[in-house]
Amino acid sequence: MHRIRFFYLAGFSVSLLGNSITAIALPLVVLLTTGSPLGAGIVAIAAAVPAAVAGLLMGALVDRVNRRTAAVLSDVISAVALLILPVVHLTVGLELGWFVAVAVLSSFGDVPGITAREAMLPAVADAAGLDPAKLIGIRESLSGASFLLGPAAAGILVATLEPVTVLWITSGLAALAALLTLALPARATVLVGGGVPAPAQRSMFRGLVIIFRSPLLRGLVLLGLALAIVLAATQGMVIPVHFAFQGDPQLVGFVLSALAAGLLVGRGGFAVLGHRVPHRVWLVVGLVLVAVGFSVIAVLGPAWSVLTGAAVVGLGAGCMNAVVGLALVDVVADSQRGTVLGAQNALLTLVPAVGIGAAAVLIEAGGLQLTTIALAALWVVSVVAALLTPPLRRLGSTAA
Repeated sequence: MHRIRFFYLAGFSVSLLGNSITAIALPLVVLLTTGSPLGAGIVAIAAAVPAAVAGLLMGALVDRVNRRTAAVLSDVISAVALLILPVVHLTVGLELGWFVAVAVLSSFGDVPGITAREAMLPAVADAAGLDPAKLIGIRESLSGASFLLGPAAAGILVATLEPVTVLWITSGLAALAALLTLALPARATVLVGGGVPAPAQRSMFRGLVIIFRSPLLRGLVLLGLALAIVLAATQGMVIPVHFAFQGDPQLVGFVLSALAAGLLVGRGGFAVLGHRVPHRVWLVVGLVLVAVGFSVIAVLGPAWSVLTGAAVVGLGAGCMNAVVGLALVDVVADSQRGTVLGAQNALLTLVPAVGIGAAAVLIEAGGLQLTTIALAALWVVSVVAALLTPPLRRLGSTAA
């Protein structure tokens, strides 16, 4: 029982830590190697779009093969892709085209791997004799820790080592995640009584159809997308621009760490108390905390207030995301879980770019203050809509 829980959580954590480091390190490696900010942006887009397509295509496949196999293959793809760049660097030399090619290849490992690990959670919980709410709470806590450690580790590694050398390490992390997941018993990743495997889907958009035909799933996914847009715009544009204008760019890292620390506490709280407090209470508290945090950030006051607002946003998002993740596990049939989670993860891969792009346009057109007010207002409207949506009001007792 302990072995099953350990290898599932260890594989998940190492894979997510590797992704977190790569997400920060790869654009820095591109920037330091090519000297082109535009090049870094091109690589980011080259990774996001195929990752979304991979999520749609591979989600259904995850439902037709053993989820452990899908997760291991995804990690192997990521490991091989990341290994290409240091090898090319040592042989023919790196150019922007190599970064784009590797970003595309790597994207076909990231989202399917996440989807497979999320889809296997009920089976792992059953095999390990754990309440799924407890397991998802522990997993979300480890996720928060990975997001807290990843950016800091990436910054230290890039500053300490030759930039492209960092990719040897991230490739090794992906390979280690594959080995840890391979150590899971195959039987522990198949839910007893979960139904027959899903037939081949006629459309890559099957997961999106399932989501948007279900009022509960539609509400949960739209809420998650709204948070992803506002959070990406705040992290990726508002906070860096604000502190750059203030002449304190070094504070950006502290603010993002405060956000990650809040996520860790929120998810940890759910891991400990998630089964004792009604899920609707967790959701409402999370919604309100995120709204309060964004409102504090929107004022753009002293650095301590922005830090505080970021921590509050993280705390609320940690509570909210844990509930949303568990609800998606509870209401989706096991035979369709990979399809649905693949579609959700595909959307969540694309929307951060939308948030950052929209924030950039707003800052250019109306200034930073208008942008922060608009983002806070968007989230407040999302909160009101969620609280007025009947399926979300009955969360925990409503079927899809």
